[in-house]
Amino acid sequence: MVTIFTASGDRQSFQHSSRIIAPLLHWLLPHLSEHTVYNVVLVFRKCAHLTEYAILAFLVWRATRKLVWRDKRPWQWSEAGVALWVAALYASTDEFHQTFVPSREGCLRDVLIDSSGALIGLLALYALGRWLKFW
Repeated sequence: MVTIFTASGDRQSFQHSSRIIAPLLHWLLPHLSEHTVYNVVLVFRKCAHLTEYAILAFLVWRATRKLVWRDKRPWQWSEAGVALWVAALYASTDEFHQTFVPSREGCLRDVLIDSSGALIGLLALYALGRWLKFW
């Protein structure tokens, strides 16, 4: 959560990430228009949000579950629900925090994207556990 908070306080965050991704795109695909490069950078950033909130949900789930070695307890949707609510609440407070950062804005769409990342991460964890026969 500290990492997310610190990153959301970064002024001109979009420009910082596009300094890395845009030159790489221009090198790999020199024919791309600036508009396309902008959209690719935007999609990359939103995928990063999905990933960071999937990781947050996993960590909250793990703390809620209090894993022990060779844990054979079945999957509990209530534990996943707690992790999802914590991640969604944190996404909301993070967006609120961004309203105080110059060049940033808080946006309900980003809360939905972040919460979706948490949900996708928990569903992937459940699917992985079923596949590996943990639950």
